[in-house]
Amino acid sequence: MSASEVQRGSSTLESPHPSGTGTGRGFGPGRTLRQGAKVLPEHARGHNRSLLLQTLFHQGAMSRADLSRETGLTRVTISDLVAELIADGFVAEIGVREASGPGKPAMLVDLDRAGHRIVGIDLSGSESFIGAVLTLDGDIVARREVDLPAADDVVATVVELARVLVADSHAPVLGIGVGTPGVVDDRGVILTAPNFGWAGFDLEGALQNALALPVLVANDANAAVLAEYTFGGAGDDVLLVKVGRGVGSGLLAAGQPMRGSRFAAGEIGHVTVGTDGGPVCVCGKVGCLEAWLSVPSLSQRLSEASAPSDREGILRDAGERLGIALAPVVGALDLSEIVLSGPPELLDGPLAEATVETLRARTLAQFHDSVRVRMTEQGQDIVLRGAAVMVLSGQLGVS
Repeated sequence: MSASEVQRGSSTLESPHPSGTGTGRGFGPGRTLRQGAKVLPEHARGHNRSLLLQTLFHQGAMSRADLSRETGLTRVTISDLVAELIADGFVAEIGVREASGPGKPAMLVDLDRAGHRIVGIDLSGSESFIGAVLTLDGDIVARREVDLPAADDVVATVVELARVLVADSHAPVLGIGVGTPGVVDDRGVILTAPNFGWAGFDLEGALQNALALPVLVANDANAAVLAEYTFGGAGDDVLLVKVGRGVGSGLLAAGQPMRGSRFAAGEIGHVTVGTDGGPVCVCGKVGCLEAWLSVPSLSQRLSEASAPSDREGILRDAGERLGIALAPVVGALDLSEIVLSGPPELLDGPLAEATVETLRARTLAQFHDSVRVRMTEQGQDIVLRGAAVMVLSGQLGVS
């Protein structure tokens, strides 16, 4: 039985930027286009520009009059912004609307979706780095993969991979987004990434200096949850659990990323989920979620199982541990959805079922029985597409 088919009760498995040419890092206004906070006069034009681009990104071609009605901006402001964005190469006139009455048919404008490309790079693989050239819609048009290098060669390998992808872009590159393991601050500095031996390393600065293009670096799970929000239809309050060589999560609340006071929000892999002993984690503790749930740990235990019932028991045990870790988060933040990203042959089925059962048993039924748990449909491309959202947000204020 798949994750999307399981039900228990009602539980189921299943700041805009001021310009389009800077290297801002914030996440755009999401699908809530009209801001409740007052916009300062000096930020108004950038806010309006992002609002217009966001509207076209999600709703497609429309006339200037349509944009005025949808955004609440005056027609004069819309005409001025459209002219500016056409000159900058981000918007294009695509023809007139089919006439439906008297008068001159309206000219339609849209985001120039073929006018720029984005380069995304995923450093979270256990055997390789993956990079891709993406359209502004998140579609992958070219892909490259390189073997995992030695720790001393990581930056040089990423730079070379990015250069190859830029050469494959055949259009101006809006920016380069990188999803990496580790705790990453809001300037793209890797505070800690033990797998690469990094501590306080300015990866974003190093790549930007080498490539002479805008670069944005974030934790891989934080990138993945952006992809699920923008391209995967996730709600405004969602937690994405990314299972691979390690275990981490990305979290959105009210459509905005939660990074935490030390940029370590979502680092659930080393939360202790067992007081009954358990596997020794790579961090040296006993009973960490990662020791039960990471792909290497889970795969090793499954390979030692001699019967199908033993395999199911191992998967259900891992799912229960995940539910134990997630229940306080769901209770504290009132999340509506949890998305699982990783090998479906491990996560979908008994593991996800046990996660739902544990969540239901450990949270307030009246409010949290309806929390949805599902697999992502974006597969291994989720970090690459999340890296594209980072660039869209940072460069255009679009998410």
